Amino acid sequence: MFRFPEDRTFVIAEIGINHNGSLDLALQLIDAAVEAGADCAKFQIRTPHISLPPHLWDVMRETPWGEMMTYLEYRQKIELSPRDYLTIVAHCQNRGVIFSASPWDPNAADKLAVLGAPFIKIASASVTNVELVKHIASFNLPVIMSTGMSSFNDIRTAVDILSCVPQLALLVCTSTYPAKPEDLNLQRIYTMKEKFSRCIVGYSGHEPGLWTTLDAVAMGARIVERHITLDRAMPGSDHGASVEPVGFKLLVREIRNFERARGSGEIRVLDCEEASLERLRGPQYAATRATQGPKEQR
Repeated sequence: MFRFPEDRTFVIAEIGINHNGSLDLALQLIDAAVEAGADCAKFQIRTPHISLPPHLWDVMRETPWGEMMTYLEYRQKIELSPRDYLTIVAHCQNRGVIFSASPWDPNAADKLAVLGAPFIKIASASVTNVELVKHIASFNLPVIMSTGMSSFNDIRTAVDILSCVPQLALLVCTSTYPAKPEDLNLQRIYTMKEKFSRCIVGYSGHEPGLWTTLDAVAMGARIVERHITLDRAMPGSDHGASVEPVGFKLLVREIRNFERARGSGEIRVLDCEEASLERLRGPQYAATRATQGPKEQR
């Protein structure tokens, strides 16, 4: 069974609905995620007439295709087909990236399980959807849950339901698009680690820029998720809060650099400092040290 890595940050490229209903665009976004070094390409799966509240069905809205339509029509048009997802799963396998998705209703969760996703993501909007959370728990797969718009009691209730799953990760998240730095409250990473000590803690960001996500990793986030797009100016609801391929590649590179820089915390003279030690403190000090042996502290 799949397990989230313990020795490195698990990076999710959230494609979501940035494919705008196009399989070709979805495949391009997977390729961009792979080139950036992401571990997972994640989508969102809905059964529109189930996941969309009925009072919104006939609400008119603008769409990425330059036409007005009802919210239900929009959701139906932007949803990829089961055959599309078979192609997407195969493409992810061929490119060596993990496929997963956020199901927004039990029927969508069933589709995701049939597709063989190794873990299931619960979106912030679904934290209080007890029926859906219970249904996802029944699959006995690892789960990642974003926690935007949620109180401590909301999260605790969902965590209790999900206590049976093999691994549970909670992502600190602010559900505004884009989010302002002053609204991110990254200190929640420490609070989550303390209050939900059996869970992996991570971060899902919607803010402009990359530095706050790197801060989250430095504060202990073991999983990070950022939306990916080919162009932030593309029409669609999430593109403006997403990261373009060049930025996503830079983000992953700097996360990996931080992992290398983090080290063990041991206090000692580093091997790479030996030449500097002799040059700057003199050969006599180096010789004395070699004879006596280093007195190291941790």
